[in-house]
Order: sequence, then structure tokens, then C-alpha cells
Amino acid sequence: MKWMIASDLHGSYFYASQMQQAFEREQADRLLLLGDLLYHGPRNDLPEGYAPKQVMPLLNGMKDRLLCVRGNCDAEVDQMVLEFPVLADYAVLPVGRRLVYATHGHVYNTKTPPPLAPGDILLHKSLLLHILFVNDFPCICLSFYLIATLIQNQVAALSFCCQKAIELYQ
Repeated sequence: MKWMIASDLHGSYFYASQMQQAFEREQADRLLLLGDLLYHGPRNDLPEGYAPKQVMPLLNGMKDRLLCVRGNCDAEVDQMVLEFPVLADYAVLPVGRRLVYATHGHVYNTKTPPPLAPGDILLHKSLLLHILFVNDFPCICLSFYLIATLIQNQVAALSFCCQKAIELYQ
């Protein structure tokens, strides 16, 4: 199964449409969204193409192929307009004998990790690559600022990096 990973749309229809085009172009089976879908938050400037009412139907149209975790700018009101679950702090994906913990990074991260077993992978949006040790055994921590990667058409390279990291610890 081919996964595409994205994060931090912050209500930008401009970036959401580019993400959707990359998803279709790469022929991914599923899209993992690491939070911050509709709202930009009080600390952030409005992103280019800010139009959350246009992002909602775009994402709802993909609901059967989405897995989403909550970001620090997501709230219960977002769940009222989105037709797929968006309020989980993390998702756990089995990959071989390992688990991938996917999260936004504001609750679970390398300083406050979820319950990881040796060799598990922590995926969030704040760092590039970090090795976290659990019982003296390395766990890979991957994270990305993904919208910029999508715009640069490097989704295949991103998928390759994730797959190689997973193979390394299988």
C-alpha cells in the first residue's frame, strides 16, 4: 500500500488542491494528514489561498482514503464539518513487526513520545530525522514540513525515504 503524508494545510485551498493533485499523480492508496487542516491559529498569518469552506468539500470528497490526526489548531468545530475522524492525538500503523506512531507533534514528540517499543517509528511534523532510544534500542523519528515537499514534486522521494527507514528496522 502506498501512503502519502501531508500536514498543516491551515485552511489553504491553494495548498489543499496541490496536495490532492500530488495524491492523484503519485497514485497513492491512502493519505495520512498530520493535523492543522482548516484553521490557521491566532499566531499564524493567513496562508496563501485561505478558504477553509473550499477545503472542507475537497477533503470530504477524499474521506474514504484519509487517516487524520489532530493538530494544535484543530478543534471540535472542525469535526462538525468534516466527514472523517480528525480528533485523535495519534494513529498507530502496523508495518511488519514494527509500529508507526503518526502524530502532529504538539502532544507526542521526541521529548514526550508515545509508548514506543524498540524499533518503532515516531512520525510527526516538527523535525527532519531523529533517533530516539528505547531500552538502548533505536527508534526512528521522522517528520516533515510536507506541503513544501508536495509543491516541489518530491512526493516519490519522500515515500522512498519513509520506506527505507521502515525497512531498516523491520
